[in-house]
Amino acid sequence: MKAAVLTRHGGNDVLSVGSLPEPVAGEGEVLVRLSAAALNRLDLFVRDGIPGVPVEFPHVPGADGCGRVEALGAGVTGLAVGERVVLQPGLSCGSCEFCRDGERSLCVDYEILGEHRSGTLAERIAVPAANVWKAPGQLTNEEAAAFPLAAMTAWRMLVTRAALRPGESVLIHGVGGGVSAYALQIARLAGASLVIVTSGSEAKLERALKMGADVALDYRKVDVGRKVRELTGKRGVDVVVDSVGAATWRASLAAAAKKGRIVTCGATSGPNPEEEIRTIFWKQLSILGSTMGTDAEFGALLKAVERRRVLPVVDEVFSLNDVRAAYERVESGAGYGKVVVRIPE
Repeated sequence: MKAAVLTRHGGNDVLSVGSLPEPVAGEGEVLVRLSAAALNRLDLFVRDGIPGVPVEFPHVPGADGCGRVEALGAGVTGLAVGERVVLQPGLSCGSCEFCRDGERSLCVDYEILGEHRSGTLAERIAVPAANVWKAPGQLTNEEAAAFPLAAMTAWRMLVTRAALRPGESVLIHGVGGGVSAYALQIARLAGASLVIVTSGSEAKLERALKMGADVALDYRKVDVGRKVRELTGKRGVDVVVDSVGAATWRASLAAAAKKGRIVTCGATSGPNPEEEIRTIFWKQLSILGSTMGTDAEFGALLKAVERRRVLPVVDEVFSLNDVRAAYERVESGAGYGKVVVRIPE
């Protein structure tokens, strides 16, 4: 089959399009013929090499995908050959204490498609049946591929971990990235009374305002923490969504209200920010980590997407043969939403 392949860690020169053996659906698995896959910043990290995460080469990246069921492994029920599906990219053992509690993303053997095992930038993939969900009918293949990982992450961050309540206020750093673009929509869906977003791009800030943000701050021009306190009468916001890390952490601490919650799922600007512990205990802040999501959260997200309460955000679409250009688009940080790769029949 045709696939995007990493042959080693490095820059885009280690990424090529080649042929790999056809996968086969084993017991409890589903063989999916993919039509579209979406890139995440995770794919850049995998390409570069993540400390402590060994990769067996050749490796197919990609966590998100939409396609049609091509074959069912032994014991699989509830799906039919030809059915259009999306993939939930988190893989778990199903038997540890966390899996038994429904917390798949806390599994002791948790894996993500495209990171720990070959992913979706290929014509076909065999995955556990638990990871295969019926695709919302009104979406294009590209739209269906564009929401699972990022939107599920944003859903867990705001709905579950931060427990955002109607009438509360939210600050979202780096709007336009995959998670933040969905966090804006989910904050609105949850009933936030004030949603403030930041970016260094005027175009992204303008788009965020059109998509429901109340205030858009250019972090190149203002001190975000100080400005948020000014906008809220020195109170601060109830919830801060921070997936940026080192570059925004001090602003997050400053912007959070007393008893506020800062929820983080990543550190694209670096994992070791300058800290101010006194701010945390003086304000009695809650620092909440969040990773991916559960089946229940993914199911709730799917219903919101089906009802058009959360809309897939597609930036640009590339062909599989142009996968290096797709990576370059993600790496540039210029896009708003998800970069999608179309996989032709």
